[in-house]
Amino acid sequence: MAVIRPLRPLLGASGRRPAGEPDATDEPDATDEPDATDTRDAAGRSATAGNPGAAGGPDAPVVQSRLRELVVITGFSGAGKSTAMNVFEDAGYFCVDNLPPEMIRSLIELFVHKGSKVECAAVASDVRGGVYFEALRAVVDELDALGLTHHLLFLEASEQTLVTRFQETRRRHPLAPEGSVAAGIASERALLEPLRSRANLVIDTTDLSPATLREKIADELLPRKAAGRLALTFTSFGFKHGPPRGEDLAFDVRFLANPHYEPQLRELTGLDERVLEYIGRDGRLQELYVRLHALLDFLLEQYVAEGKAHLVIAIGCTGGRHRSVAIAEHLAARYREWDRLDVAVSHRDIDKLTRASE
Repeated sequence: MAVIRPLRPLLGASGRRPAGEPDATDEPDATDEPDATDTRDAAGRSATAGNPGAAGGPDAPVVQSRLRELVVITGFSGAGKSTAMNVFEDAGYFCVDNLPPEMIRSLIELFVHKGSKVECAAVASDVRGGVYFEALRAVVDELDALGLTHHLLFLEASEQTLVTRFQETRRRHPLAPEGSVAAGIASERALLEPLRSRANLVIDTTDLSPATLREKIADELLPRKAAGRLALTFTSFGFKHGPPRGEDLAFDVRFLANPHYEPQLRELTGLDERVLEYIGRDGRLQELYVRLHALLDFLLEQYVAEGKAHLVIAIGCTGGRHRSVAIAEHLAARYREWDRLDVAVSHRDIDKLTRASE
């Protein structure tokens, strides 16, 4: 049987250790020499003795922490912990997956250490940590005693659902690498039961799609302003410089009038009003906007409802300096007015040198 060492007390969000629990490193050692801040009188007494507010006193702040929320995700293998972790990652949390509980407490100490800029964090721990579940319960016990806001999210599903998910992905259960998935689930259930009773939120994912699970977690645990936002990027590019990379949707606008062939417009870009007037002079640009707005209005509503976190829409023309730039800017301006969208725009080829012909 593995022996799990007692966990040292965690530093609280206030920078103090829980009352009555000294740091293991504070025990005196016969070989210790007084440090520069520990002045002593002729009798060998510390000048800080009897002065709780002095350096090293029990009431002296140790750190100033920016950490204000921690989410610990656990539950059954195959119940959706990766989906849950993605929710917090997309909301800007510092996320660590598959972390043994002994390392969770060390990570928290780093988060509350002076100089850390982490404000919100999420960590996932499951049976891949094996015997460490006793330690995870100890960490949860310590978190309960601290001033740090924390949540324990527990995910579960019916046995048949879990078996089906493992069969569909052809994965082995971590507790039964050579045996049946059902046997692994049974072993896991015995390990998890004590943690389930401690959870702030228990979600049964049996009948939930990944999108529905994301929405439920966001509604329950994320600030309203952070839940369900879609990071939308419009990027312009020129086909002559190669296809875009990482785009989800791409539109070819080379059918529009090309300002490159007008000497007075060639060195300008789609950010210039004169280029806009030239592109739209025959009415086809407005016709494009009517159809493109309708399409994107529909698609973006669906993507947000699905819980999609990132979307890149590429607009391409020949050189990537005129038509695609103008349209990307127009679309970005339009959709910045939408709630639940974080809109950005980039122009890959706007600074590429022009040639006499395209």
